[in-house]
Parts: sequence; structure tokens; C-alpha cells
Amino acid sequence: MAYKPLKLWFDKELAEQLSEKLLSVRSDFNSIPFLKKVNAGVDGLELKERVELIADELNNHLESDYPQQVEVLLQILGPENDEETGMFKKYFWIMPIAKFVEKYGLDHFDVSMRAIQEITKRNTGEYAIRPFIEKFPEQTMARMRVWSLDSNKHIRRLSSEGGRPRLPWATKLQMFIDDPNPLFPILDNLKDDPSKYVQKSVANCLNDILKDNPKVAKRIIEKWITDATIERIWIIKHALRNLRKQNDEWAMKIISAL
Repeated sequence: MAYKPLKLWFDKELAEQLSEKLLSVRSDFNSIPFLKKVNAGVDGLELKERVELIADELNNHLESDYPQQVEVLLQILGPENDEETGMFKKYFWIMPIAKFVEKYGLDHFDVSMRAIQEITKRNTGEYAIRPFIEKFPEQTMARMRVWSLDSNKHIRRLSSEGGRPRLPWATKLQMFIDDPNPLFPILDNLKDDPSKYVQKSVANCLNDILKDNPKVAKRIIEKWITDATIERIWIIKHALRNLRKQNDEWAMKIISAL
């Protein structure tokens, strides 16, 4: 099969797929105008713009208030993803639903948190969660601390990945660039996580923090090297990969001590 850029998967065919799923649970969904709007608008758009267009048209044509819209959308998500891969292959079609929650859900905190949690079990909520962190920092971080102890690896990963100060493809979380301390209880809960998928997220979050707050990040890493597990050793080494390439003296000393 010829390679197809990810952005081109967000087209009329994906809108038709969403429409069929929605009609199966909501027979009055305005399918025809939804499909026309998506088909007329996607040409010339990049990935994020296509995802947002579909999210906007879901909002325009799924005629209900936000909590009812979410209930309908959650019904079409299908089985959870048990693997550590597939979020952007098998479950890529859920991205507009995540964008829908991100864009339209800020006034409905609890409903949106539940939606993000369910979305994350299949695709990812790491982008959708960020406006909630900015608007409701204490509430959202409290929820993410709970998620860091969840039995589901995707939800545990979200608690780390969603708070990354410099998450790729996302707006920087300036509040955590200024002060990363709210992230550390979550990272501490995850420092010995058995899932490589989660370990990588923790390492990447630490790597982000090292760029802006090296003294704080170094203090955490120095604390973690005591009685470090195999999982924690991997996290620390991966977090230090950029400093190791620079032959940073402190990083090399930490790595040699592991």
C-alpha cells in the first residue's frame, strides 16, 4: 500500500466513518450537512487544521448541549487499546473527538475529564488536557495525580505526557516552564513504572524540565539514583540523553553511578 500522509486520513472518508458510527447511536445526527461541510473545507488544510475542522463540524451538527454530545461521542469510541502502540494508526480517527473536548469542554470540567480519560484509553488526551491545566491548574493536577496511580498504562502516561512543559505539537505550558514543581509528585509516582511507554514519557518530561530548570531537575534525579530500580535507571539515562551527547560532566557522573 502506498504511503499516505497522516493529514490526508482526515478527509471525507473519515467523516463518513464518524457519521456511520454516530448514526448507529443517534439516528437524528445531521449526517448530510456534516459530510458536505467537511468535504468542502479540508482541501489545502494541514493536519491540525483538518482535525479542528472535523471537531467544529461535529459540534455544529450534533445538536445537543455539550454533556449530551459527549455521551454520544463516548458511545462510538469502541474497545480500549490494550497495546502500547496503535494510537495514531488504529485509533487515529478519535483525534477530532479529543479536539472537540479540548475546544468546547472547558466549561464542563468533570464531563471533560471523564471524556479525556476514555479517549486516552484508545488514542491520547495529552493535547486536550492542556487548556484545563492552564484554566484549572489545581483541579486538573489533582486529577492527574490520581491518574498517575491508575491501573491503565495509557492513563498513567497521560498524567506525565499531558503536563510536559514542551510537548511537541502543543503550546508550551509556561506555568511549568516557570515552576515545574507541581509535576514532581506525578513523576515520583511513575519513576518505577513497569511500562516502557510510561517510562519514556517520564524521561521526556524530565528532559523538558532540564532545559528550563536544570537545578531543580538535577536535584530530583540525584534523589532518584538511590536504590534505583531497572525501570528508574532507564528513565534517568533516557532523560539525560541530550546532556550525555554533550559530554556534560554532571550527567556522565550520574550515569556512571547507576
